[in-house]
Amino acid sequence: MSKRNLSILLLLLITAALYFILPRFDHSVPEPPLVEKTDSIQVAPKYEPKILYGMVVDSLVIIEDKIKRNQNIAEILTAHNVTNDAIFKLAKASKSVFDVRKLVANKKYTLICERDSLKTAKAFVYEHNPVEYVIFNLKDTISVEKKQKDIEIVEKGVSGIIEYNLATTMKDIGLSAQLTDAFVDVFAWQIDFFRLQKGDKFKLIYEDHLVDGNPIGTGKIKSIYFEHFGNDFYAFHYDQGDGIDYFDENGNSLRKALLKYPLDFTRISSRYSGNRYHPVQKRWKAHRGTDFAAPRGTPIRAVGDGIILEARYQKYNGNYVKLKHNATYTTQYLHMSAIKSGVKPGKKVRQGEIIGYVGSTGLATGNHLCYRFWKNGVQIDALKVDLPPSAPIKEENMLDFDSSMQSMMAQLEAIEFKEEAEPLYASAK
Repeated sequence: MSKRNLSILLLLLITAALYFILPRFDHSVPEPPLVEKTDSIQVAPKYEPKILYGMVVDSLVIIEDKIKRNQNIAEILTAHNVTNDAIFKLAKASKSVFDVRKLVANKKYTLICERDSLKTAKAFVYEHNPVEYVIFNLKDTISVEKKQKDIEIVEKGVSGIIEYNLATTMKDIGLSAQLTDAFVDVFAWQIDFFRLQKGDKFKLIYEDHLVDGNPIGTGKIKSIYFEHFGNDFYAFHYDQGDGIDYFDENGNSLRKALLKYPLDFTRISSRYSGNRYHPVQKRWKAHRGTDFAAPRGTPIRAVGDGIILEARYQKYNGNYVKLKHNATYTTQYLHMSAIKSGVKPGKKVRQGEIIGYVGSTGLATGNHLCYRFWKNGVQIDALKVDLPPSAPIKEENMLDFDSSMQSMMAQLEAIEFKEEAEPLYASAK
């Protein structure tokens, strides 16, 4: 082979080798990346300023504490660069809103201060109860204003099975004494709560009031189911235009002309009897009243509208009040520690109005209320009297009531009975 041909062969071999050794490049146009389509437009998150007691406090220093014993507002503000002159003006401006001398130990306060070395106070906020607070403005024009926090209403449903009594059962499942009293008032004429039996059970739907997520009290009872001695009792709230009242599933009122009990839920220490051994006189005699044992000072309420016949002290009765409700019924309340100021003969009182306070004046060995009841001039057992009910659901409201009642009935039926019931549901209102 000639040198020329040999050179051509070597060139071809080198070219072939380079083809397999060197990387090859794709010169085709690449596909555009897949983009997920969306109707929303991405925007930067909106700036939300921090608000406290209605004031923007992003750039300020927040100091929270509680009023110490014997501490006053001057002591607190002086420590945060507020002059005596400003404190004097503040006290003067607050006279018609809140008396600065009435700060209570252990109540919460908040100082809103400048972000400077002295932490100069711009505002002082005092929370004198869970709902209301007072803002003392110290920047520019000194002023004082009283405000309220928002109250969140949450609807709750619970159930309970009676072991000893209603009060203990409701306390064991975390319900308040206030709610127990309201419960008893609803069924006061249908159920004798002093004669409950073990195994009686209830379902309850009520409103809980919250501030800053913390409970501050209960609102109205919405509905109740109570099983007593194998009998079913229902209560449904409804407003016919003259305030909330309670009705059974047929629209009959559960409220009677008179309250059954003159005290909030307590205990009976002695019942009406024709022959009872008197603890003071040490002899057997008739006891024409019902004794309710309660702590001294417990408020006593009028069981119905009426006119005061007597309000005075008497040797055996102690301090007592006697009310005439109408031509048929009269009631009397004995052994009060004190008669409420303004309660005097001839004055009209309303059902539920406080007329005095539990005590042990007169012929009594301990704090209690002796409650007496007359019908047509004859003393009878107040707990056995059968009074006519109040007005039922009006005909024009019956369809609306029935719809509301059916909804509440379904909620009650959804609640299960448990030995230690917890709220089945809680819905914000």
